[in-house]
Amino acid sequence: MIKKIFIASDHAGFELKQKFLKDNPQLPWVDLGPGDASSVDYPDYAKKLCEKMIEKIASHPATEEALQSGVCGVLICGSGQGMAIRANKFPQIRAALCWNEEVARLSRQHNNANVLCLGSRMMSHEQAQKILETFLESKFEGGRHSQRVAKLC
Repeated sequence: MIKKIFIASDHAGFELKQKFLKDNPQLPWVDLGPGDASSVDYPDYAKKLCEKMIEKIASHPATEEALQSGVCGVLICGSGQGMAIRANKFPQIRAALCWNEEVARLSRQHNNANVLCLGSRMMSHEQAQKILETFLESKFEGGRHSQRVAKLC
């Protein structure tokens, strides 16, 4: 069960972030900004989200199973790539840039991704919503994938 979903964007992802918050009020969002569409630097918001996630993961006994422990993140910028690059510099963060539902599903099932990165300029709001739902519903398969994921650290 997901207990917290940290979400952040830059100015390019602000509209999609706001749409997610409005269209999915049942989800346990923690909005880390920005508060408006003014120009900001995406690395700052990726860092903020990752630090919050690491703090929350550390307080949970299942630190290697971040999504199963109830913690995940969503980062949104124009392409999604900048957020993914910055997020993957943090320990315990496995950020996946997803452009369709299949990639979102596989990033969870095979890579145990705990941060979804999206490009707001690369897809419609409807497609982004489907990707979000797929990411949140998919579970890590473990097994042969566990040893591979362990090598990512």
